[in-house]
Amino acid sequence: MPLRVIFMGTPDFSVPTLRAIAEAGHEIVAVYTQPPRAAGRRGLELTPSPVQREADRLGVEVRTPTSLKGEAEQAAFAALRADVAVVVAYGLLLPKAVLEATGLGCLNGHASLLPRWRGAAPIQRAIMAGDAETGMMIMKMEEGLDTGPVAMVEKTAIAPDMTAGELHDRLMAQGASLMVEALAQLGINCLTFTPQAIAGVTYARKIDKSETRVDWTRPSGEVHNHIRGLSPFPGAWCEVDIGGRMERLKLLRSTLSDGVGESGGILDDRLTVACGAGAVRLVEVQRAGGKPAAAQEFLRGAKIEKGMKFT
Repeated sequence: MPLRVIFMGTPDFSVPTLRAIAEAGHEIVAVYTQPPRAAGRRGLELTPSPVQREADRLGVEVRTPTSLKGEAEQAAFAALRADVAVVVAYGLLLPKAVLEATGLGCLNGHASLLPRWRGAAPIQRAIMAGDAETGMMIMKMEEGLDTGPVAMVEKTAIAPDMTAGELHDRLMAQGASLMVEALAQLGINCLTFTPQAIAGVTYARKIDKSETRVDWTRPSGEVHNHIRGLSPFPGAWCEVDIGGRMERLKLLRSTLSDGVGESGGILDDRLTVACGAGAVRLVEVQRAGGKPAAAQEFLRGAKIEKGMKFT
C-alpha cells in the first residue's frame, strides 16, 4: 500500500533511498535536508545538498530548517499528515514531538550492525577498528542516539583492503532496497521490531581532523585500517621530503606487507613503509593539489627512495 512519506536526509548516501521510495510509488509529501552550504573556491556560492538536488528533480517540496525544536517547525511537520518519516543521514536531532508526529513513526536507515557503532561515522569506525563485517539496519527512531528497536538487517563483509568509500557505496545501495522493503511491510502492518541487545554498544564519534595523521609507530594492521577507514575523505596523511621540501601526502589505498625497519622508513622502491610492527605497502596516494595516483605513477614524479622516511 502506498504511504505518505516525509523524507529526511542530506548527503549522497541518502539519495538512492529517496529515489527508490519515489520509484516504489509512495507519495513523498516533503523532503527535509540541511540548508545550502557555502562552497566554491572563495566559499561564496551556496550549494544545495545532494538530497535537495534530487528532491528538486523529483518535484518534491524541500524544507531546510536549521532546527526542529521550535513549535512552529514542529506544527508545520505535523501538518503534512504523513504516515511515516524516513531518515537517512539527516544531520539534525529529532525532538519527541517530531518523532510522534506521524501515524507510524520514524524509520531510520543506519549503516552498522546496531548496537555496534551508534552515532555519526559508523562506516569509517567499523573499518578503522578492523571489523570483518557490517551492514544496513532499518530501525524505529527513539529520543536516544540510535537506540530504537530494529526491523530489518542486511549484513555485508568488509574485505581486507576495502576503503570507507567502497563500503559507503555498497551500503548506500543496500540501504535503499532495504528501506523500500521495510515500507512495503509497514504498509500492510507486517513490519515487526526487535529491541537492540544491551551488550556490545559502541559509539562511532565524528571523525576529527586531529586524528587523520598516520602514526607509523602503530602496528601495520592498525595503520592499514586507519588509511582505508579514512579514504577517500577526509584522508589519512603523512609528510615526506620531496625535492628538498616537506610535503603533505594523502594516503588513499594500502595493503599489508612484509618488512622490518624504523617506523615510517621506506623499505623498497614499491612504497613499502615500516610500521611499529610489520609494514604496509602504499597503493594509491595524492600529493597536495594533485590528483589520486597509483604508487608507481607517484614515484615517477617524485624522488622517493629506499631509506627515506615518512613522518
